[in-house]
Amino acid sequence: MSDTGFNGLTVAAFENRMAAEMTGLIERYGGRPMVTPAMREVPLEDNREALQFGERLLADQVDVLILMTGVGLETLIGVLKTRHPLESITEALRRITLVARGPKPVAVLKQLGLTPTFTVPEPNTWRDLLRTLDTNSPVLGLRVALQEYGASNAELLEELRERGATLFRVPVYRWALPEILDQLREALGNILAGQVDVLLITNAVQVDHVMQMLANDGGVEQFKQAVTRMVVASVGPTASERLRHYGWPVDVEPSHPKMGTLVKETAERAAALLRQKR
Repeated sequence: MSDTGFNGLTVAAFENRMAAEMTGLIERYGGRPMVTPAMREVPLEDNREALQFGERLLADQVDVLILMTGVGLETLIGVLKTRHPLESITEALRRITLVARGPKPVAVLKQLGLTPTFTVPEPNTWRDLLRTLDTNSPVLGLRVALQEYGASNAELLEELRERGATLFRVPVYRWALPEILDQLREALGNILAGQVDVLLITNAVQVDHVMQMLANDGGVEQFKQAVTRMVVASVGPTASERLRHYGWPVDVEPSHPKMGTLVKETAERAAALLRQKR
């Protein structure tokens, strides 16, 4: 088997928003794609926390806003615009410290005519976020809003509180399992049956949802055995941390936490890794 690409290996992924792009990348590197969404974004029916944040923001009762994702920031602005003029929102944001966790929130801020005060460097984990704050803007005594992006990060919340922040969460959307689970259940069945060679993980929530499905269907232990004979690749440290939490292997973590880099570097290493694991 050639080591230059997937060379016909079956490559599974749980991507949702970028499913078509993921499929194309796997095919470009010679794999047989099996891309099945394990999550969907659901706007919160009750945006009470986001609207409360808007009132505080416009009343100059916020010192720091931590932006975890670009999509989350876009959603937050959309919620705030239902109550306040966009000009008032952007002017209020300009008066506070804006901390962007990586390039995607930066891009959304740019569209609003804003620049982040600080940008968290790669690989953009919550620990990198804390280091950025500790170095540039200690939060002791400050009123800190955390724009969340799905599941709440209890460790990050606790660390911010321990540093003396007056903290309030701003959840603007949540993750849910797909409405129809047949396709995901079929993909997991293929993995359990040993019909998948490589698994690509691009989001930590994917792992949570897969484990939820497996727990419901009674396949957790069988799945853990199956992945020991596959190549499991994680897009970056946050996803890797979740994989290890559940006892999954992490065979590949790319040099940059990007989907294209993940697929390319996994394709280059997959054959050799499979020989070792099998």
